[in-house]
Amino acid sequence: MKHTYFVTGIGTEVGKTVASAILTEALEADYWKPIQAGDLDNSDSHKVERLISNDKTVFHKNRFALKTPISPHAAAEIDQVKITSKKIKRPKGENSLVIEGAGGLLVPISDKETIADLMQPEDRIILVSRHYLGSINHTLLTIEALESRDLNCFGIIFSGEENKSTESIIEKMGGIKVLGRIEQEPYFDQNVIKEYAELFREKLK
Repeated sequence: MKHTYFVTGIGTEVGKTVASAILTEALEADYWKPIQAGDLDNSDSHKVERLISNDKTVFHKNRFALKTPISPHAAAEIDQVKITSKKIKRPKGENSLVIEGAGGLLVPISDKETIADLMQPEDRIILVSRHYLGSINHTLLTIEALESRDLNCFGIIFSGEENKSTESIIEKMGGIKVLGRIEQEPYFDQNVIKEYAELFREKLK
């Protein structure tokens, strides 16, 4: 059965792209990042494509490819384009779809909408959290924001160095399913992604 998995984070640089690659490989799903801001020659789509080894995944083109690595609403102003959720039509295909958001849940895409407005009630939303001072607060706030919008938080992935106390309190207070963790690996390549895909596959069904 096909599903859409929407990957969001508690902020920037928390490991969404690596998590998206693992999910894409585990599910042999299609991958799509609707909004890319900056790094157009080495975008998140490029990075995920290099990490995938199955032959079923289709990589869909960004709907908005913005030149400046800042918040999408500001990058769009610089490029003199207007982003709205209505302009972002989901690609159709035979596989499940992994969608990678930009930054966190409430990153603005315009002066009226945020990344959350790109999500749909039937999406399986996966939250990526990374440990730093304040990350418990940011994670629980994101879970609460999803719930307030009647969006389905399918589970959480912890990225980076382990912190058992932090992970335990987030699981308890957030009432969220832990899908697993991605360690602070020295590097990520196709083999490493494939190993993680095996670990995550069953939990994604």
